[in-house]
Amino acid sequence: MIRIAIADDHPIVREGLRRIATEDASISVVGEATTGAELLRLLGTTAVDVVLLDVSMPGAKFVENLRELRQRHPTVKVLVLSAHPEDQWATRALQGGAAGYLTKDHSPDQLVNAIHKVARGGKYVSETMAERLAGMVDGGMTRAPHEQLSDREFEVLRALGSGMMVKEVAAQLRLSAKTVSTYRARLLEKMGLKSKADLVRYVTAHELLK
Repeated sequence: MIRIAIADDHPIVREGLRRIATEDASISVVGEATTGAELLRLLGTTAVDVVLLDVSMPGAKFVENLRELRQRHPTVKVLVLSAHPEDQWATRALQGGAAGYLTKDHSPDQLVNAIHKVARGGKYVSETMAERLAGMVDGGMTRAPHEQLSDREFEVLRALGSGMMVKEVAAQLRLSAKTVSTYRARLLEKMGLKSKADLVRYVTAHELLK
């Protein structure tokens, strides 16, 4: 029996995932959570094999949720579910320790197959993403500039790209304004951009705020 926990802040989504998963007699939903903190409490008291983790839950940022989950519960497999296109979050999720990444427009059968695969210790990504990752490994494909950023740099990029001022970003990410300014300068250099307006245009063009 594969014991799964569903972490998503939308009741309708959780209900749908529960129904799909439990149609397979070998899968049991043993708990649900609406925030990263709730999920960690659940994992502290309940045996779970696979977590279905939504990218956009309230509370801590996705990368922080994933990192802490993997640190505290390294044997639990994490299958990330997201409405975001793969080129926005899949690579970062896998680098953060996720066992798989599945967009929510996939079929119920694909979800069940993904749960079984990661439960067995495998990795699950779509064929398109697998080809993209293979191209990166072989050196035949150049990663987009935002995919080469550290997790913290990516957070600062998204915050600045939303139009926030340096002080607002500093307050949101619990950093000093000087540190955020340093990140901004580093981002401009790394990404070959010249101004904050360029950052905003880049974030908008790549739909990094969705």
